[in-house]
Amino acid sequence: MYCIKCGAKLADTEKKCPLCLTAVYHPDLPRRSAEELYPKDKMPRTTSKRAVLGGAILFLFMIPLVICFFADTWPDKRLDWFGYALGGIAVAYLVLAFPVWFKKRHPIILLPCDFAASILYVWYISYATGGEWFWTFALPVALGVAVILCGAVTLLRSLKRGKLYVLGGAIILFGSWMVLMEWLMELTFGIPFIGWSMYPFITLAFLGGMLLYLAMNSIAREKLERKLFF
Repeated sequence: MYCIKCGAKLADTEKKCPLCLTAVYHPDLPRRSAEELYPKDKMPRTTSKRAVLGGAILFLFMIPLVICFFADTWPDKRLDWFGYALGGIAVAYLVLAFPVWFKKRHPIILLPCDFAASILYVWYISYATGGEWFWTFALPVALGVAVILCGAVTLLRSLKRGKLYVLGGAIILFGSWMVLMEWLMELTFGIPFIGWSMYPFITLAFLGGMLLYLAMNSIAREKLERKLFF
C-alpha cells in the first residue's frame, strides 16, 4: 500500500502516512494486522543548508569589502572613505543576509537590530563629515520610523483580530510623521516650511481612514472581500 499524496510505502495497519500525515485508508473498510514499517517515535529529518548558504552569502559580501579596502589604500596607503563602505556593507548584510542564519526569523527582534545598525551608521557619517544634523534630524526621523514600524509589526504578530486597525493607524502615523519631518528639516537645515508634507499626509490619512472604516464596518468589508476574491 502506498500513500496517495507522497507515494511512501505503507503498512496495512497505518492510519496516516508518517511522512505527510495523509489518511491512507477508508474508515468503513476493515484493516488487516501487519507489522508497521515506520517507528512511531522517529521521523525523517531534513538536512539544513543554512550554514552553507549563510557562509556563501558572507563570502559574497566580503568581496566588495576587500575591493574597497585596497582601492582606498592603494594610492596613498591610508584610509579615507573605506569607513563609509564598511558601514554600508555591514548594514546591508545585517538587513538582507543575516536572517538566513536563523531557522525562524522573528521580525520583532530583527527589525530593532536593523534600525539600531542603520542609526549607528548614520551617526558615523555625521561624525566623520563633521555635520551637525544627526541629533536634530537623522536621529528623530529614524527613531520615529522605527517606533511606528516595529510597533505595527509587533501588534500584527501578536493580535488575532483588529489588524486593519493597526494598519490604518500606522499609515496615518506615517503621514503625520512626514509633517514633523519637514519641520525638522527647517529646524536643522533652514529650509523654509512650504507645506509639501501635507500632500503625503493627506494621501496616507485617506488610505488609513479607509482601512479604519473597513475595520469598523463589517458589511463593507465583506463586500470588498467578495469583490476582490480574498
